[in-house]
Amino acid sequence: MRRAALAIALIAVCAVGPIVVAGANRPQTTFSDSGPEPQLSRILVEIENNRLDSALEQTESLLRQYPNFRLAHLIKGDLLLARSMPLLTFGNASNAPQEKLTDLRDEVIARLRAYRNRSATANYVPRYLLQMQPDQRHAIVVDTQKSRLYLYQNDNGRPRFVADYYITHGKLGADKTREGDKKTPIGVYHVTSSLPLKKLGDFYGTGAFPINYPNEWDKRQGRNGHGIWLHGTPSDTFSRPPKASDGCVVLANTDLDALAKNLQIGLTPVIISNSIEWLSLDDWQNERSALDKKINEWRSDWESRDVSRFLKHYSKKFQTRDQNLDQFAQQKRQVNAGKEWIKVKLTNLSMFRDPGKEELVVVTFEQDYQSNNLNNQMKKRQYWIREEGTWKIIFEGAA
Repeated sequence: MRRAALAIALIAVCAVGPIVVAGANRPQTTFSDSGPEPQLSRILVEIENNRLDSALEQTESLLRQYPNFRLAHLIKGDLLLARSMPLLTFGNASNAPQEKLTDLRDEVIARLRAYRNRSATANYVPRYLLQMQPDQRHAIVVDTQKSRLYLYQNDNGRPRFVADYYITHGKLGADKTREGDKKTPIGVYHVTSSLPLKKLGDFYGTGAFPINYPNEWDKRQGRNGHGIWLHGTPSDTFSRPPKASDGCVVLANTDLDALAKNLQIGLTPVIISNSIEWLSLDDWQNERSALDKKINEWRSDWESRDVSRFLKHYSKKFQTRDQNLDQFAQQKRQVNAGKEWIKVKLTNLSMFRDPGKEELVVVTFEQDYQSNNLNNQMKKRQYWIREEGTWKIIFEGAA
């Protein structure tokens, strides 16, 4: 009876399917098992198999490692109460605020569902990481629906899974559009700085890393707001509920410290999605090659000095920061009239697909432009959109 009641209270509430210990009956893949999820999963295995003393021992071990982990304290309390009475719910402290228990239920569901469905990281890659430039060592992909952050390493252009972490995001969900809407933005961003601890209050934990929301595309869509960061938790808090921030992505301090070692200011992409789309390596390579081909055609047509061919790569809705398509086309015709030859070289190319509703890819590269009367080098960023069945440039400017 003890086992049945507590198993129903914890496992049925979590609704995460059959309990599987990490490594058993799973794809033979090396995962980073930092964080409490592996221990949580093993604790629930022990509860399901009526080994409550072992579950309690493992819970106490978890608490020694993470003393502020409120979820583990709640499970410990339930295990102690289960010795003397049947438990029919999750969290049985008589004086516990119901909203706090709901937060902890949501956290255990988010943690275990994500941990137990990690097989996608073994055989698939996030659709968004089409190409990382050579000096980008890592990329971050956030899944707000699963309350999870995934870290990928640049393995000669192919994203290789390194680790994943539980995160908190906006109180009112994702797809931020305006200042103060308590939502986390969806899009392709980059880490822009590291804020020193002396400038942060305890609320932000062991560090904070702002990202460039709103980016060029956000501004074009009329989205506003500011202050979207990756940051930690207060010193007395191990983790926060899945939806508890004002729009930032929040990690436990131990996870933020591990992640921070891999962040490159101005380089590391942070792609925030409401739900990650996964591709097989073959499909990922096909998408990557198709867009790379279009970019090379654009470069080649620019070198041809045939302005009509060149402009076919631009959307009817194209804009720079200060020109529409007609103004841009007129300028190109005037400039090309004085050109005898043009050479364009692109290096350090990255391509990141936007997770939003539009079929959109953010392309960044170092551009070396040479002609008979001008040489110029710049870092350029373009937004390519799917229009009339093909990829076209809808925005470009200095990165």
